[in-house]
This record gives sequence, structure tokens and C-alpha cells, in this order.
Amino acid sequence: MRKYRKAVFIAVYRKEGKKILYLILKRKLHWKGWEFPKGGIENKETETSAVKRELKEETHQFPIKIIKFKEKGKYRYPKFLDDRPNIIGQTYRLFSAQIKDKKIKIDKKEHLAYKWLEFKKAIKILTWPNQKKCLRIVNRHINH
Repeated sequence: MRKYRKAVFIAVYRKEGKKILYLILKRKLHWKGWEFPKGGIENKETETSAVKRELKEETHQFPIKIIKFKEKGKYRYPKFLDDRPNIIGQTYRLFSAQIKDKKIKIDKKEHLAYKWLEFKKAIKILTWPNQKKCLRIVNRHINH
């Protein structure tokens, strides 16, 4: 049976004085482009524990603050993925995670590089419209 994998989107940010900077990762596994950290929820794992695990795996950082948003979505993969047989896409829940340290250690299997960007630059560089929408939601919340 073909199905959707449950996942979390994590808009990661840090504060530098009065500036808010967002973490954007350059993807190389499955597709090429820019995204924020995200990943599947494993068996018997809560959404929040998935956020913490994915952050550790993709950045080697720990959040000092996590916020769960109402925003949810669903998308199909643009192509069949050999390492995900029977999975045709993902559902996601949006989270934000504030971290302190700007030093990121990326997972070299998934990503090539990272950037810390202010909102206007981050929104332009993100590849997918659903992530642009999510970043707008998080940015509105942080700056309210």
C-alpha cells in the first residue's frame, strides 16, 4: 500500500541582538535546493521528540525553545525514492525551534551547506512553497 510518512517541519532560528536569523540547509539527498530542518516521526515517537531528534541529527544542536503551530500540510514526493518504498509523500506539522549556537554541524548525507539568513533572504532562497508559507507563519509569530 502506498502511503504518506508523518513528519515535522522545523523553522530553526536564533537571535543576534535585535535580529532574528533563520537556519536554511542546502539539500543534496533525494533532491537539490534549500530547506529548513525536517524529518519523519519514528514509531512511538511524539512530534516534539521527533523535533529534538531531527535537530540533533541535522544540526547537532539542542533547542532552548520549541513552539508547535496549528499549521499542517501534505505533499507528494516529486519522484519515487528507492529508500522509501511504498511512501509517496509526507504529512507534516510545523514547529519552530530557537537555538543559541550559530555553529552547525550538518549531516553530510543529507545536506551540503547551511546559511543563517534574515527573513527576507531566507524566504527567497527556500525551494518549496509550503516551507515559504511555514516560514511566514513562524516569522509573524516571533515578531508579533
